[in-house]
This record gives sequence, structure tokens and C-alpha cells, in this order.
Amino acid sequence: MQNFTEEIKKEIISAPVHSGRGAVCLLSAFIRTSGSVISRDGVYGFEIITESEQIAEFFMSTAENIFGLHLTVSGAKFDALGGREKLAFECIGESAENFLKEAGIVGEDGDGRYLIFGIDENLVSDEISMISYIKGAFLGGGSCTLPDENSYSRTGYHFEIVFSNKATASEFCDILAEFEILAKLVTRKDLAVVYVKSKEVISDLLNLMSCRSSLQKLGKIVEIKERQNNANRVNNCSVSNIDKTVTASVKQVQAIEIINQTIGLKSLSKPIFDVAVCRLADKNASMKELSDRLNISKSCLNHRMRKIIEIAQSLS
Repeated sequence: MQNFTEEIKKEIISAPVHSGRGAVCLLSAFIRTSGSVISRDGVYGFEIITESEQIAEFFMSTAENIFGLHLTVSGAKFDALGGREKLAFECIGESAENFLKEAGIVGEDGDGRYLIFGIDENLVSDEISMISYIKGAFLGGGSCTLPDENSYSRTGYHFEIVFSNKATASEFCDILAEFEILAKLVTRKDLAVVYVKSKEVISDLLNLMSCRSSLQKLGKIVEIKERQNNANRVNNCSVSNIDKTVTASVKQVQAIEIINQTIGLKSLSKPIFDVAVCRLADKNASMKELSDRLNISKSCLNHRMRKIIEIAQSLS
């Protein structure tokens, strides 16, 4: 059974990728989150690592069909954090180096080539490019979890994307801000993590990435959790009211018994006496039930009960 992260990624790769800047942005972000720049004999290239064969096939076919890049399997690496083997693919050579320049990952000036750690503004200058970059980043380093349907916790919504450096992550937050999505950035060991925990913001992100099925699933989970939390709040309120009723009843009975053991209930005025007798006759009755039996208002009953407690306090 697929987890929610896999469902989102499957939706992303099921959509067609058109040639042009959108494809460059998607692959650039993918390399930023699940790959690295490599060099061999002075020639630049890149390596990507993924545990998903579907994502690997998607990346390889997109890179080859649109940019003429050919990736080869370079080996398998064990991910200690995830406890799984991950496949490593590499692409090195002039075409790979040219792509890295186009993707804003490698630059070149009079002193030679250098790595770019931020996100090239020219690369993500329009909405389509930015959305493509967000999709690529999630494919490479994203995960999303939902709360357990059987849990009453209000927390559990979590969306994050892990980047290899803070500069890229920080500028990725700026891209999200263009869509009024305010994400948080934290460092985790040598990695930078962009995350959100709001179900509303996660919904906006799924909508932005055109993940309709995942968005519907999120909506269903939210609806279930809201029903559970509302039921839990009602139950807690009921329990609280019962506790208050029981506490008040015990306090009232104790006061009546003090009066009875000292000056006697007969010393009370008839209205107060009637209330005391009625309470002793049914120690578990609510104030509403007592007021109905005595044919008096609830406020009147409260007034007489306070009087009983005051008399008891003066005798103790």
C-alpha cells in the first residue's frame, strides 16, 4: 500500500512534462534535492539517488527525451536514515555540463567554472517555472504525512522538502512566498529542511502541484479528524459538566450535614429547609432537576444553596 508521499509523487510524474524552462526547473530542483554535482577528469556532471524506480524512470526519460542526456546506473547506496538501498545514477560529459549551466547549478566566468548554491532568478521568473521547481523539489526531497484516522490528536499534518544546502532552501522559501505560502526553514545535521504543518497550507501546496487525488484524500482526512475532534470536545465538555455537578452536590450535602449535626435542619427557614431536605433525598440530582421538583427557578435554588453553605461555614 502506498503512503501519502508516494501518492503525491505518483501524481506529479503522471502529468506530462513539456519541453522548455518548466522541464529545466523541474530537473534542476530534483538534482538540488536528491543529487549532487560530480567531476571526473575535469569534466562536470551530476549524480542522482532515489529509492523509487518510477521516479528514476521518470527522471531518466525526461532528461533523455527533452535534453538528450543519458544516465547510467552507477551503483547502490544504503540510506542509514531510511534503512533502505537507494539506486544511484550519473550523467557526466559535455552535455551534462551544459545542462547544469542551463539549470543554474554550475556557472562559468573568467576564472573558470563554479557551483551556484542559490536559485537563479532568471530560471524561475514566471509562475509555470516556479510551480515546476516546486514539483521537482518535492520529487527529489519531499515527504508529506497525515494524522492517523483513529487518533484524536489535532496534530500530525506535516509537509517538508529537504535540500542539501541552506542557500537553496532559503530561496525556495521565497518561491513559496510568491504563492502566499509561508514555510519554515530549519537545519537538520548538514541538511536544510523547508516545512509546513498547517493542513490549509498543505492543501494549497497540493493544489499548486495539481495533485487532485491527493488533495481529495487530504480533504477526507481533515473531515474525519474534525468530526472526531468535535465529538471529543463535546465529550470533554460533558465530562467537565458532570464533574462540576458532582463536586457541587458533594459540597452541598456536606454543608447540610454540618447544619443537621449542629443546630439541626429544623432551625432553618422553611424555604431553606425544603431545599436541604430535597437535596438529601437525591444527592445525585442536578440543580435543574431540584428546581423543577421544588417548583422554583434555578437562580432561586442557587441563592438558597449558597445560603446553606454560608450557614454551614459559620458553624464549622
